[in-house]
Amino acid sequence: MAGSSNDSSPEARPAIWLCHQTDGMETTHPAWLTDYERKTASKFSGPREREYLTSRWLIRQAIGKSASLPPESCRPVDGRPNASRTPEGWRLSLSHSQGLSACATRADSPIGLDLEPCQRHPQWQKVARRWFSPVEQEWLFREDDANTFLKVWTLKEAWLKATGRGIAGNLQTLEVRKNFEIYGDQPEEDWQASCCYIEGYLVTLVFRGSRPQWPDITLLEPPPGDFTLVDAVSMEASWEPLFQRTIRPKR
Repeated sequence: MAGSSNDSSPEARPAIWLCHQTDGMETTHPAWLTDYERKTASKFSGPREREYLTSRWLIRQAIGKSASLPPESCRPVDGRPNASRTPEGWRLSLSHSQGLSACATRADSPIGLDLEPCQRHPQWQKVARRWFSPVEQEWLFREDDANTFLKVWTLKEAWLKATGRGIAGNLQTLEVRKNFEIYGDQPEEDWQASCCYIEGYLVTLVFRGSRPQWPDITLLEPPPGDFTLVDAVSMEASWEPLFQRTIRPKR
């Protein structure tokens, strides 16, 4: 099933922008990097450096296309890129893995994004025993399916990003029960989750909204070899919707 991102809605939908990482030799850091980004990029080399530069290039594309501005006019806050500094008013969430980068955008509202390659997780049972609740372990071990585990994992990761927390000590703040009934530790009743397959990856988004919605999804052409901030052209991409859920407060 191919998803469509052209449905009309009175409530602005969150958006996910993706691009593949380009291969190549080490490159001079582009002039548009902030001092903070330049300092961070200097810690990396090889594929890790290109992954970092790709994600920073994509952030500017995502902000620009969301705000109808050229990418060179956009920049994220320093540190974790969870908001736009220029222009203000946009919340961001970044995820990347094995050659694909993704940036989610939402106007003035929390958002969290996680992606994982659709391949078997060889030690998923060990992770579940260590970090998941007894309720989660019981139904996950009975199903014994690595892809089901990945859906739960990406839900937890996206939740922690949306609520501004790290993994340490927080993985059980979201409990995913059988049939993907989801319960979180936040009191609000308008947290939503969407999960789909895109470009061979499992992609999960958590956001605040009055109802579940599929995000607008756009695959952009990869960045140029020198990471020039051209206005990236969108490419054809298909995606498969999996499920939408409202995250209920734990009582």
